[in-house]
Amino acid sequence: MTDAAVSTAARKPIAPARTKGPLVWLDMDQQELDDAYDQAVYAPNRDHVLKRCVRNSELARERLGVPKRVAYGPTSIEALDVFTTKAANAPVHVFVHGGAWRTGLARDYHYPAEMLVNAGANLVVLDFNNVIETGGDLMVMAEQVRRGVAWVYKNAKTFGGDPERLYVSGHSSGGHLAGVLLTTDWQKDFGLPPTVIKGGVCGSGMFDLKPARMSKRSAYVRFTDAAEDALSAQRHLDLLVAPVGLVYGTLETPEFQRQSRDFAAAVKAAGKPVTVSVMESCNHFEVMESLANPYSLFGRAVLEQMKLAPA
Repeated sequence: MTDAAVSTAARKPIAPARTKGPLVWLDMDQQELDDAYDQAVYAPNRDHVLKRCVRNSELARERLGVPKRVAYGPTSIEALDVFTTKAANAPVHVFVHGGAWRTGLARDYHYPAEMLVNAGANLVVLDFNNVIETGGDLMVMAEQVRRGVAWVYKNAKTFGGDPERLYVSGHSSGGHLAGVLLTTDWQKDFGLPPTVIKGGVCGSGMFDLKPARMSKRSAYVRFTDAAEDALSAQRHLDLLVAPVGLVYGTLETPEFQRQSRDFAAAVKAAGKPVTVSVMESCNHFEVMESLANPYSLFGRAVLEQMKLAPA
């Protein structure tokens, strides 16, 4: 660095420390809470990771072939992509993508397909409306992913899947929806066995919506008391009948780390099986990308639930 550069750097004004406002949630003021539900604040490489996942999804389709696209509902978005493994009567893994509830399409989340198919599992990736398209209503999205899973259970045999070995995972807002799936009353709502889902892995999810409702996400999500309660998995552990795996990174926002820790503690206190995998020095999107790696904590958690080994 030249003397001039040093001199310029020395003269650069230091931004004044921000004055903390009134606490609104735990030890956070409103800006801190808003930031804790804004991944871009904590993951500066977000766009790079997302582009890699899109490209790796394209490569997965090139190598495995285009997945079978099947409708599970009446609207065009209510469809799912199926990658099939060679073995007959193989387990089925359903993935629910994230995107802060407002972005994402199944085709950009095909990147774990090779890992799962080569290990001996069928992969189903769900498409569903985002919350902007539903006018801010998360209940519509929850019902869509539930119907998608119900369709998979009823039709798994048509693509070589075993309906009695159906597992789910999701990441971020998809991790939230995976928690909702795990605490769904399948018998009451769909006339299906309560044990439809045999296990689930929630990556970087949300399990109580109260703080999210208090954050700036309420600008585009139409939260209500009823929706907050119905879609907070942590409040419905009486309906949880499958083992839960939780995965998050040490570089996640403080709220996304706390959400997984608190959910794990609640599940354990309820006397139900739960595992927690903490990915060292990984941010939110790096955790998501790692699902394609069978040796990552995310990929390993998914395979171990299905009792499968890396190919």
